[in-house]
Amino acid sequence: MDLLEYQGKQLFARHGVPVPSGKHAKTIEEAVAAAEEIGYPCVVKAQVHIGGRGKAGGIKVAEDRDEAEQHASAILGMQITGPHGEGPFEVHELWIEEASKIDAEYYASIILDRSAKKLLVMLSTMGGMNVEEIADKDPDALVRRHVEPAEGFGPEQAAQIAADAGVDEDARAETAEMLVKLYTAFNELDATLIEVNPLVVTSDRRVVALDSKTTIDNSALYRHEDVAGFEELSAMDPQERMAKEKGLTYVKLDGDIGILANGAGLCMSTLDVVAQAGGDPANFLDAGGGSKADAIVAALEVITSDEKVKAILFNIFGGITRCDEIAKGIIEAAGRIDLGVPLIVRLDGTNSEEGLGLLADATLPDLHIEKTMLGAAAKVVEVASQR
Repeated sequence: MDLLEYQGKQLFARHGVPVPSGKHAKTIEEAVAAAEEIGYPCVVKAQVHIGGRGKAGGIKVAEDRDEAEQHASAILGMQITGPHGEGPFEVHELWIEEASKIDAEYYASIILDRSAKKLLVMLSTMGGMNVEEIADKDPDALVRRHVEPAEGFGPEQAAQIAADAGVDEDARAETAEMLVKLYTAFNELDATLIEVNPLVVTSDRRVVALDSKTTIDNSALYRHEDVAGFEELSAMDPQERMAKEKGLTYVKLDGDIGILANGAGLCMSTLDVVAQAGGDPANFLDAGGGSKADAIVAALEVITSDEKVKAILFNIFGGITRCDEIAKGIIEAAGRIDLGVPLIVRLDGTNSEEGLGLLADATLPDLHIEKTMLGAAAKVVEVASQR
């Protein structure tokens, strides 16, 4: 689960990580009240799950009450697109924060490196840009250190990283202390990513986390009820929100071909073969094993609510999933909602003949049956390209 900046900072503060004082706001009135309490100058910051907010106009400094009101009014409801085309995301929440006098901007992060099966700590004195830009501009400026599980990560390792990164001597001890606190927070929160960009040195030479990008392992949320409570459906993508409400495993992508398969492995394979055929998947939707007709109806409601979708591919291999139940779900959905797009269906396995028979008898418009996964992928790309 990705946290908003203010949520990450609240967790940082609980673990002793220095952060600027701030207050959360959802309305213009709340934002002005928060600014008055914090004092001026203060910063009005959009809260969305993407970077590049400043460039998009989502971060503004307010020098007085009028400016706080103007900025809050302009930012709430703003549509922000991420630096890599993510979104757009509508701003529903603000973080009103005391302004900081900055002498230097650093970059710090801790990430779970799955390939190495270790945590990776990174630090650079070239903050204010993303890690890719740092690596491209000056690869030696980004110091990387894997944490050996048997050794852990303490003051000695942190001090060495700070020295190797070229942190100013008078800020080195606090930077090392910050890294240790972030590492402790990472482990105690069951995080998979903690990124601070920028990590700043203020004019009075304090080291402060000026931003927070934090991702918590969903599988561990049962251990963190306070963190699980941070999630707000109102801030989610509309299709992902709908899928969550219906109990579906769904991830929205950027393409125009809807994907529904049973089982995460088969769904991932389906994404691959569609891409290989020249298509661009619009989503990952795993209907799960043993899917019933109602689940298929719910899945189609979610996929067809995405206006980008031009065609939908069903790739079902029946084990505990019965293909006749999948067919019943498709037929029921066609009767309940206006699908509006062609369906390409590949059924194989348990009760596949019965399922195909049901679909044949239903004579649904714009329904195409394919025998193989590769054939289905080629067909859905062909159909989508014609719309």
